[in-house]
Amino acid sequence: MDETGYNIAVVGATGAVGSQMVSILAECRLPVKELRVFASPQSSGNKIHFNDSRVPLRPLSPGCFEHIDIALFSAGAGVTKKWASEAVGAGALVIDNTSQYRMDRDVPLVVPEVNPHELDRRPVKGIVANPNCSTIQMVVVLKPIYDLFGLKRVVVATYQAVSGAGRSAMDELSNQVVSLYNNRPVEVLRFPRQIAFNCIPKIGDVLENGCTTEEMKMVLETRKIMGLPGLRISAATVRVPVFHSHSEAVWLETDRPVDPNEAMEALRTFPGIQVLDEPDKDIYPTALDAAGNDMVMVGRIRRDTSVENGLSLWIVADNLRKGAALNAVQIAELMHDHGALKAKP
Repeated sequence: MDETGYNIAVVGATGAVGSQMVSILAECRLPVKELRVFASPQSSGNKIHFNDSRVPLRPLSPGCFEHIDIALFSAGAGVTKKWASEAVGAGALVIDNTSQYRMDRDVPLVVPEVNPHELDRRPVKGIVANPNCSTIQMVVVLKPIYDLFGLKRVVVATYQAVSGAGRSAMDELSNQVVSLYNNRPVEVLRFPRQIAFNCIPKIGDVLENGCTTEEMKMVLETRKIMGLPGLRISAATVRVPVFHSHSEAVWLETDRPVDPNEAMEALRTFPGIQVLDEPDKDIYPTALDAAGNDMVMVGRIRRDTSVENGLSLWIVADNLRKGAALNAVQIAELMHDHGALKAKP
């Protein structure tokens, strides 16, 4: 660990996203002086690896954020609601990976490639919100298209991996597959229907407008991140029997005539994007390509002839890394670069 760096806390360190946060902190350019990791009381006393050290897991308790500079939260909105104020009160910057503060007008909702200006100074509430995983990968791709051609309407269908619902969801898919191959009854616990060899067109609760909470997250978060409150967006979010990486089919209607080749070149040169687009050679991104990859991958870029200025494309990203943990660490890195973070002595 770096004696001149930051004291960093990870809340939910044993979860699917939290464990990725710990892993990414070991790889990133952010100097880490001390790492404190928090999990449920049942995990207390266990240790996790970080660089060459074994760091003990702790339960959250009053005073646990003393001397912490950055607190990364990924343990559910209820935990954030209860403990984020304590971390802020101790002087920490909170970067929250839950939905608790995303639509709070005083809390910036940030994807560093898209709206880095939000991190020029420390936020007034001491909290930065990390967007929903499916939103993150989409807005990274929308930004260069918007800069070139403007945006009038976005239609998206997602194909979301079970890891987006946590470790228990991954276990459920694995257990169901084993049960089916062994002619045993399938147990359905984490999802409303069997997920093995199936697609479930409902993620989250159904709202009065007929959309799910996951679909409305994509609508509202995209508008906030891009600063386009009037952008027309329609989303259909679907859980699929894939362990890692979310895929999205996206149809765009732009303000100005759009050329797929120009769009492809803009995407190739945009930070954080990798273009794989030779479909005649079966070169396009898939969930397996994106797993463990930090890039947002794009392919099948083509004209949508159903509207006057239309573009269709396919987006894939690792939902645990760029869709969650990596984006949170990149927020901290960017604030460090902007001088908006100061380590405690």
